[in-house]
Amino acid sequence: MTAEKVDLKDDDAYRAHRGEWRMVDLGPRQYLAVDGRGDPNGEAFAPAVESLYPVAYALKFASKDAGRDYVVPPLEGLWWAQDLDAFTRRRDKAVWEWTLLLAVPGWLGGDEVAAALERTRPKAPPRLDDVRLQTLAEGRCLQTLHVGPFDDEGPVLRRLHTEVLPGAGFAPTGKHHEVYLTDPRRTAPEKQRTILRQPIS
Repeated sequence: MTAEKVDLKDDDAYRAHRGEWRMVDLGPRQYLAVDGRGDPNGEAFAPAVESLYPVAYALKFASKDAGRDYVVPPLEGLWWAQDLDAFTRRRDKAVWEWTLLLAVPGWLGGDEVAAALERTRPKAPPRLDDVRLQTLAEGRCLQTLHVGPFDDEGPVLRRLHTEVLPGAGFAPTGKHHEVYLTDPRRTAPEKQRTILRQPIS
């Protein structure tokens, strides 16, 4: 029998509306993760992406062989800098820190990820040894859908931090989180769809 394919995006974490900051409560979730620093258009970013996806597909195919298939979810990223203005005003990408993420379904764990890493090793992804399984517990968050180029996110995030959060009595508590619903390699900048998420307290 063909295993039923689960779409991990069929979840509240992947629902957002343009022009509206929506509150979501997110329990612990696990991801394949790899860290980096600097401009996402620079030399460090592509090797990180190229190392995540082979592991994700090795994990998916092993799960499918065991009877539980799923769609490899979209790329996500945590972003931060010591100075928030580096995101919201100056867009000083050289000082950005980031962790790239691909969600892992809850029925898989450390043993399966370790096996997927070893199955991927012959392909020699550039940063394979830096890929790890990470649990992220964000709790209460506000999120919205941004449509357009990544560099147009600045005013949206500035309004979040200067108007939306203070006006509602909230403060940011975690790292800025983005979910890339479209592939920037295949999508015109004006049509890119990105969920912008901020954990709050």
